[in-house]
Amino acid sequence: MEYKKEILRYAFAKSLPVLFGYLFLGIAFGILFQQAGYDAFWAAIASILCYGGSSQFALASLAGSHSSLALVALMTLFINARHIFYGISFVEDFKIMRQRPYMIFSLTDETYSVLNLCQKDEYLHLQNNKAMFWIALFDHSYWILGSVIGALAGQLIPFDFTGIDFSMTALFVVILVDRLSGGKEDKSGMLAAIAGLAVGAVCLFVFKPEGFILPAMVITVILLTVTSGRNKEAADHE
Repeated sequence: MEYKKEILRYAFAKSLPVLFGYLFLGIAFGILFQQAGYDAFWAAIASILCYGGSSQFALASLAGSHSSLALVALMTLFINARHIFYGISFVEDFKIMRQRPYMIFSLTDETYSVLNLCQKDEYLHLQNNKAMFWIALFDHSYWILGSVIGALAGQLIPFDFTGIDFSMTALFVVILVDRLSGGKEDKSGMLAAIAGLAVGAVCLFVFKPEGFILPAMVITVILLTVTSGRNKEAADHE
């Protein structure tokens, strides 16, 4: 029992940065979903089954305009396709986990960032990656809680919520600034942020807002894979 409590304490501590972000973002989604005509129950169901962050914000807009299921599925595929690339770096870790299907499902941008940082933590590997599951579950719970609070607030509080859908964009801007400010201590993270920003800007110009996300992700991953491979070779020669 003490062993499990130790893992839970570790996972909760690692998930705290996501807690503060997801509560507010979940509230923003819940408000938008409520304004689209769905109550707190459906906000919870959406967050449990369609856990996808930015894709849920798109879902709120599409649900409000009564879009077809085919359009919703296609938009979700394009928006969340980037998670495929995230999962590649965790293939070996997830293989040994009983919760592998849930880990694949719950690998959002923020959870990926936390798990990626924890990969270098010796404690995580000593515990057979059990803490990974709890980190993912805590993050998911924060989003569900925020969604329900937001939907209830949207029902009970008469307020103009115009512009609240900018919350997700603001989160990504904060993450980008954090990567760019890493300096020499996090040179790889800074270069990755610059590469993503440059490729995203070019793809936005070429493919327009409705179709730039997937090609930008593919090109960025290829670029970073090639450069990291060359850097590794250079380091080996040294």
